[in-house]
Amino acid sequence: MKRLPLLPLLLVSLPLIACAQAPRVTTPTGGPTSAPVKVATVPRTPAPAIAAPRSIVVDYETGRVLYAKNADQPCAVASTQKLITALCVFDAGNLNKKFTIAKSDTWVEPTKLGILPGEVYTRRKLVGALLVKSGNDVARALARDNAGSEAKFAAVMNRKARSIGMKNSNFLNPHGLTAKGQYSTARDMAICAREAYKNPVIRSITNTRSYTFQYANGRTKRLTNTNKVLKRLSYCNGMKTGTTRASGRCLISSGTLNGRTAIVVVLGATTQTVWNDSEKLLRWALERPASR
Repeated sequence: MKRLPLLPLLLVSLPLIACAQAPRVTTPTGGPTSAPVKVATVPRTPAPAIAAPRSIVVDYETGRVLYAKNADQPCAVASTQKLITALCVFDAGNLNKKFTIAKSDTWVEPTKLGILPGEVYTRRKLVGALLVKSGNDVARALARDNAGSEAKFAAVMNRKARSIGMKNSNFLNPHGLTAKGQYSTARDMAICAREAYKNPVIRSITNTRSYTFQYANGRTKRLTNTNKVLKRLSYCNGMKTGTTRASGRCLISSGTLNGRTAIVVVLGATTQTVWNDSEKLLRWALERPASR
């Protein structure tokens, strides 16, 4: 029998050996396929520890909750509820309408702008003072102009709250001073804040660091925004502070960075912690890589 040369046999067998050693992955249908490619994912950064007893962080565009701590616990929310007061004023329209301040508008403490009975202002001008300096007399004046009385305006506020999806809130006045039976939650106030942020005028007002308010008699006063996070973070762009003995220190803040906007609600904090808590949560929401 004639023997075949060894080299041609090796050349023929090498491809067969290579094929036999190649890894094969079987698909659910039984056919071969390529091995899956691993895609690197960005690990989620844990939310920072905060001192406030109630808080929530939401993505503005989607409403997705990024972080929550006792977010459905009812509590007093102080002047942060002036955001819903502003929404109701905007719903009424005609912001350039002028109206006269009544004596009853001034029967409120402690934070007042000092408007006087008989003075005439536009709704727009007073909404600015309401959101930047949080005047309680301004809130009463806007409520009376809108609905005839503070009690009737509370009904307007509650209808507005229900219409935008706030399910665990009950408002009794336009300024947020403590009242038995008045409450909201961090989750509901985030819903309110998202609605307010949609309004370009409200968004612009709450982003105002300071401005000069002119009284009806020509006197002027420099109003500085009560939200200190505006000065701490360049990308913070609103929204509203609040404080009473019952509520503690409260802050709703918003920020936009790299095309993303987040809203942070912190309720029941202290003077020492409210700014740090809010800043930490805004940084965590916007400076970390976006999760997939």
